[in-house]
Amino acid sequence: MGQTHGEAVALRSVSRRYGSGESAVTALDAVSLAFPRGTFTAVMGPSGSGKSTLLQCAAGLDRPTSGSVTVGGTDLTGLSERRLTLLRRERVGFVFQAFNLLPSLTAEQNVALPLRLAGRRVPRARVREVLDRVGLGERARHRPGELSGGQQQRVALARALITRPEVLFGDEPTGALDTRTGGEVLALLRAVVDREGRTVVMVTHDPVAASHADRVVFLTDGRVHGELAGADAAAIAARMTRLETHPC
Repeated sequence: MGQTHGEAVALRSVSRRYGSGESAVTALDAVSLAFPRGTFTAVMGPSGSGKSTLLQCAAGLDRPTSGSVTVGGTDLTGLSERRLTLLRRERVGFVFQAFNLLPSLTAEQNVALPLRLAGRRVPRARVREVLDRVGLGERARHRPGELSGGQQQRVALARALITRPEVLFGDEPTGALDTRTGGEVLALLRAVVDREGRTVVMVTHDPVAASHADRVVFLTDGRVHGELAGADAAAIAARMTRLETHPC
């Protein structure tokens, strides 16, 4: 598949409606947005603005009602469920607020899981390499219950990186962590972009978390409402306050 314009992900006039008739809800309203390869973008907005829906459509977890989504030049619109599953498995990584680790598996077994599910060989050296990169090489044999919240999230990040995804999506990845631990996870996400040239798209409500990104895209009522590039936490917080008090 040809790569287009250096875009890792592109949404073109994407709308997502739930329900029908009088009770229909428009979660996304003709959103056009590109995430350039090798960049870190934060997505922010008031509660109910469509942030998670945007992430799910961009990642191929949910299908738009109209419009198109491309990942690495591949248009997701016409893909069968099987092809979509393969694309997500091979080219996309996910980190959520809930770490979603299997409690009965060790850290290294959790990290290896995406390869096992794909029926691929699990190179032990590769598993250890990604655990080392997130600073947990020494904890490979520990189960989630023996790890702190921050360590569990780093295992989840290693699991997301094991397949060398083109794009890493984070939905409030630091939401359950304290400030210091969250900062460590954000530094790792930043390194994924700066050292490996991968693309990170992260939904967050936290201006400090968003300040780690190259740019912040703001949503209100399912529409893009401007963006900031290279802004600090104070500038991001000020923009969010304006959006919440004057959404129009």
